Amino acid sequence: MEFLQSIASDVWAVFLIVLFFGGSIFVHELGHFLAARWRGARVERFSIGFGPALWLRRGQDGVEYRLSCVPLGGYVLLPQLADMGGLEGESSAEAGRLPPLGYLSKMLILVAGVVYNVIFAFVLACGLWMLGQPVTEEEQTTQVSHIHATLMLPDGKEVPGPAYVAGLKPGDFIREVDGQSVHSFNEIAYLVALGTGRGPQAQPMAALTIERDGQQQVITLVPAYAGPEGMRDIGVEPGVKVAVYEVSSHSAAEEAGLKAGDIITQLDGQPVNYPGFIAEYVRQVNGRPVQLTYLRDGQAHTVAIEPRLTLDPATKTTAPRLGIVVHGATTSRLVHLAPWTQLKNDILSTWRLLTSLLNRHSDIGPSKLSGPVGIVRGLWISAKSDYPIRAALEFAIMINISLASFNLLPIPVLDGGQMLFATIGRVRGRVLPANFIIAAQSVSLVLLMTLVLYVTFFDLRR
Repeated sequence: MEFLQSIASDVWAVFLIVLFFGGSIFVHELGHFLAARWRGARVERFSIGFGPALWLRRGQDGVEYRLSCVPLGGYVLLPQLADMGGLEGESSAEAGRLPPLGYLSKMLILVAGVVYNVIFAFVLACGLWMLGQPVTEEEQTTQVSHIHATLMLPDGKEVPGPAYVAGLKPGDFIREVDGQSVHSFNEIAYLVALGTGRGPQAQPMAALTIERDGQQQVITLVPAYAGPEGMRDIGVEPGVKVAVYEVSSHSAAEEAGLKAGDIITQLDGQPVNYPGFIAEYVRQVNGRPVQLTYLRDGQAHTVAIEPRLTLDPATKTTAPRLGIVVHGATTSRLVHLAPWTQLKNDILSTWRLLTSLLNRHSDIGPSKLSGPVGIVRGLWISAKSDYPIRAALEFAIMINISLASFNLLPIPVLDGGQMLFATIGRVRGRVLPANFIIAAQSVSLVLLMTLVLYVTFFDLRR
């Protein structure tokens, strides 16, 4: 029975990936197609994907419709618009014999894909508005509950926690990061990771505006490159309830009577407000007995537990452990954000990412981006979550906003680059030489495909 449920869940996840990822590409190309028809341009091919055709059919309108084998996007073959033979295949028509398109027609056709992605994102956002968007209540605050004394770097070394060194205290509210207002812990982590501040020795810097006892002050600290991705981190956590997920057999926790579902509230009188606190505290006290307070059925209980040296199979070393697996017992609720608010948030996030990516003081590079593999993985995770439809909708909205923004970049092989060429031709009074455009497109295509492969390598590694 569980096997059948797993198969059904996987089929559902694949369906959502095809629906939202493939749908986003289809909608973009549909925008170009309909705009070209509206402006009287010659349309030869409508393709989802690049390369050789897996399936094709020529319609009564003379257009060849196809599914191609490389699912990295799609295209509408418009011989009057641009020579894209290296990417889209050669046209059967000679562009020189077709009437030229005016500047307005070119711009309308080129921008239509972006417009349709935004419209599609708005429609999806309307659906998410009605269904409700799942959020974790503990993340919807900027009040610091715990400050890490140390952070772990990608190589396993520990360094002092930046917020701990800078003097942040539990109960502080973080109001701004580098001058930008924040309203949740997700925003705090995102802006710290995208930060571009640098100190005198080129070390990363972040300026936090905090509120303590009703007074605001600015604290400057040095983020650490923590976690497996080596992203900027300052080491702060919101407060969450910590619940026992599993109790190991013959462990100290089992002998003390702990059970799955217990809420651990204190160790030696210190509040437990994030999952990693227990392992950190037991390690800090070097395995001596601790007084553990937990809640079961609303009743508080306190027991004495002496940690036992346990082999860690990952590191092949022993460390004092209680013998429990814990997780954050977060509280989720549904919020109904207006569609325009959802789009505004995604546009702002995309803009922040692009500006950080292009800033030479940033630590964000192409290796931190996601390509087709990362997008499919994100949709897969969304589809397998507790709220698959809502999570997939939220992710698909972000995909469409990102796709629209990316296509507006002034790169020759993208819509933004072709709009730039058309505008330069308009300003100079004659179109740019065909050889120049073809060369620029060829170079940018090679660079773009190289970037996709590079990003895909890190996607696969993740």
